[in-house]
Amino acid sequence: MRVSRREFGRLGAMGLAARMLPSVGLAQGGEKKVGYCVIGLGTIADHFMRGVLASSNSKITGLVSGHRDKAERVAAQYGVPTSSIYSYEDMDKFRDNKAIDAVYVALPNSMHAEYTIRSAKAGKHVLCEKPMSTTVKEAEDMIAACKAANVKLMIAYRLHYEPTHLKAVKLIRDGALGRVEVINGAFGFDAAPGAWRLNKTLAGGGSLFDVGIYVLNASRYLTGEEPVGFTGTVSTVDQDGRFATVEENVTWTTKFPSGALCAGSCTYGAQMPGYFKVFGSKGTMTMEPGFNYDGMRLRVNAPGLTLDEANTEKDPMQFTREADHFSECVLGNKRPKSSGEEGLRDMKYIVEIYGAAGVRL
Repeated sequence: MRVSRREFGRLGAMGLAARMLPSVGLAQGGEKKVGYCVIGLGTIADHFMRGVLASSNSKITGLVSGHRDKAERVAAQYGVPTSSIYSYEDMDKFRDNKAIDAVYVALPNSMHAEYTIRSAKAGKHVLCEKPMSTTVKEAEDMIAACKAANVKLMIAYRLHYEPTHLKAVKLIRDGALGRVEVINGAFGFDAAPGAWRLNKTLAGGGSLFDVGIYVLNASRYLTGEEPVGFTGTVSTVDQDGRFATVEENVTWTTKFPSGALCAGSCTYGAQMPGYFKVFGSKGTMTMEPGFNYDGMRLRVNAPGLTLDEANTEKDPMQFTREADHFSECVLGNKRPKSSGEEGLRDMKYIVEIYGAAGVRL
C-alpha cells in the first residue's frame, strides 16, 4: 500500500526506482560494528538509536527523514556526517555509502514494504519494525526482495530477546507448569486523536496491528506451536470520531495442536496494561508488565517453584539487545531469530482473526 505526500506529507515523495545492487561490507574504519541507517525519526526510532549507543557491535551511520533540520540535530547527537543524511526522495543513493550496512525501518506500517524493498535493492540488510506489513502479499514481497538481494531481514520483535520472556519460555519448555492448558493476554491504551495509527491507510488496521500483535506473538512462542483456527470479534465503543477507519477493540480465541487455548484482547480506547497469564496442569505463570519497554515482572506458582522476579533493566536495553542480535547475524552470516517468515506468520493470523470477525482488510 502506498501513501501520498498529502496523506503523510512529512515523509516526502516515495517510489523512486532502486538501482543496481552493490556489494555489502562492514562499516568503514576496521571496526566490527554494523552501521545502521535509520529510516524515519519518530518516537520508536529514538528508542532504537539510544539502544544502539549501548551496543558493542552496532552504530548509527545514516538517517532518512523528511525534515532536514531535525535530521541534522539527530546526526550531531549520534556522530552521523551530514553527507549521510537522506530525504525519502533520494534515499536510494545510500547504496554507495559503505558506512551503511543495514537499515532500521521505523515508519508507519503501510510504508514498511516499500522501504524494506528499496533498502534491499540498495544492498542493505533490513531490520523492520512490527507489524511487518499491512497485507500478506506485502510481507511475501519483502521476504522475496531480501532473498533476491542476498540481504538479511529481521522483524523487530524486541521481546524475543528480553531475558524475562526468555526465562518464561524456558520454564514452560522444562515442564515447570506441566501441560499448557490456557493462555490469557491483553494489551492496549487510550489512543490520542489524530494519531497516524488511527488512519487505516497508514496503519492497515486497528489495535490488533499495533498492540494485539504482542499477545498473538507471545502465545506462539510460549506454546512453541502454531495456531490452527481463530474466532474474532471487533467493536467500537467510543463514537468520538477517532475510529472512523479503524476498529477500537478486538478480542480473539485460538487453539493450538496440543489442545491449548488462547484468549487475547486489545484496545485503543482504554488503558489496558499488557500482560499474559499461562494456566498449566501443574501451575500458573503471569507476566505483568508483559510488553512494556522495561519493568517486565514474572510470577510463577507451581510445585517446588514460587517465583516473583522483575527485570531491572531500563529502556532502551530491549532495543540494544535487538540491535546486538541482528548485528551478530550480519557479522556472522546467521539467520535472525525473528526473521521475515516470523513476521509473515503473524500477518496471516491477523488476517484470519479479522476474517473471523467479519472484517475485510
